[in-house]
Amino acid sequence: QVQLVESGGGLVQPGGSLRLSCAASGFTFSIHAMNWYRQAPGRECELVAGMASSTSSTNYADSVKGRFTISRDNAKNTVYLQMNNLRPEDTAVYYCTADRRFLHYPIVQPMCAGPGYWGQGTQVTVSS
Repeated sequence: QVQLVESGGGLVQPGGSLRLSCAASGFTFSIHAMNWYRQAPGRECELVAGMASSTSSTNYADSVKGRFTISRDNAKNTVYLQMNNLRPEDTAVYYCTADRRFLHYPIVQPMCAGPGYWGQGTQVTVSS
């Protein structure tokens, strides 16, 4: 059974850091691009960061460039999102996804659901 389990979310102060992890199982992790999406209340779901399966190619939303870093460890079937200099506007539920496509452009959609595999999300709250 396909599973994507996010962890590492929580409450941090503005300017702080968090590292999200996503443990994957039940599919061939190494041939899937891995992505992080997020959705805040009243906002659309947006692609935050993605990483290709076979290259080091990455894709970041403009709002997180220079602050967030996506990485993956294929041996551990795990993808990470290092989030630095967090801002209140980063507050959202963060979702890990797996996709056979590498998405290299901005994506927004009404809900955090769609093709590929989706985790259930982890809450990130940035507040003083």
